[in-house]
Amino acid sequence: MSNTRAAAAASLAPVEVPRGLAGVVVTDTALGDVRGREGFYHYRQYSAVELAQSRGFEDVWHLFVHGELPDAAQRAAFTARTAALRRLPDEVRAALPGIAAASDRSGPLAGMRTALSLLGAALGFRPVYDVGADRRRADTLAASAAVPTLLTALYRLGQGLDPVEPRDDLPYAANYLYMLTGSEPEEARARAIERYLISTIDHGFNASTFTARVIASTGADVVACLVGAVGALSGPLHGGAPSRALDTLDAIGARDRIDPWIRERVLAGDRIMGFGHPVYRTEDPRSRMLRDIAEQFGGPLVDLAVEVESRVEAILAELKPGRELHTNVEFYAGVVMELCGLPREMFTPTFAAARVVGWSANILEQAQDSKIIRPAARYIGAPAPQAVPAGA
Repeated sequence: MSNTRAAAAASLAPVEVPRGLAGVVVTDTALGDVRGREGFYHYRQYSAVELAQSRGFEDVWHLFVHGELPDAAQRAAFTARTAALRRLPDEVRAALPGIAAASDRSGPLAGMRTALSLLGAALGFRPVYDVGADRRRADTLAASAAVPTLLTALYRLGQGLDPVEPRDDLPYAANYLYMLTGSEPEEARARAIERYLISTIDHGFNASTFTARVIASTGADVVACLVGAVGALSGPLHGGAPSRALDTLDAIGARDRIDPWIRERVLAGDRIMGFGHPVYRTEDPRSRMLRDIAEQFGGPLVDLAVEVESRVEAILAELKPGRELHTNVEFYAGVVMELCGLPREMFTPTFAAARVVGWSANILEQAQDSKIIRPAARYIGAPAPQAVPAGA
């Protein structure tokens, strides 16, 4: 066999990797990284938490799309451009009541999968393989700007309320809350939600981001990639956890019930929602930031959450020495969203309203690579080939 043929054969040979592709590097990215052992993650060259503390959502969106933070003129132009994309095509608006009714039991995120597909069709999205970089970027901006409008309209229709039209004069986060509630939000609540949204735009090669990139590697259109990502996010082991983490606090109810409730769960080996992360081996930096936001609001819910966090860590150290368990982003995200008046069925959709920007940036990056993502699976079924039995 020639060296060329031998090399080709070797490249097709299966390579054993960890279950779930844990820790396997599948591509290069300039968008950011998660350094789990340090408790640190970044967007491009900047700390994600520092960006959430010091910048607005549109600035960070611009960073993902254009690779740099905007100056004042760039910010104004980008904000105006994306705000103008919030309104939905007439054919999409007309379909929303039916979509909301059909997804009544499954919620706005399920409805958005359908609505987002319709949006892409109405706007004439074409496969990323067939269009240039400018068109790809324009498609991601149109989809990302429309997602909050779709989500809030579907929620309100499901509640028997009329959708609220977006306002061009409000920033992304404030406009989202305005469309959800029908009232312009207090500045403190809008800023709290904005910081949460910024902190969850992107977070390494999580399941939904990887799904978006797999679909993008086939050359499919932007909305096809985003719908796949939404499907991955909807799973309770991924984005479907913020309200479940808050359910933990509801189940405990009072401070004198914390210890017995936690001990029972730890001894039974049950999972405590809102705790633990597959990447971080220290405190989740998003949780730390959101705890600070929650403590600025204060109140009984915050006091209970802080005490539960402390007691989970202490009881685990006592009963399971050497096993650390810290709060993840969902724990205090649920607390902050509850304090800001968001209904629980909108917790995961709100996550999606942020993550759509990160998915879009990953789609744009993946579209520059012509190599399709096509892993292998290990066959463990009956030995083959076997004779096909005669039919009756």
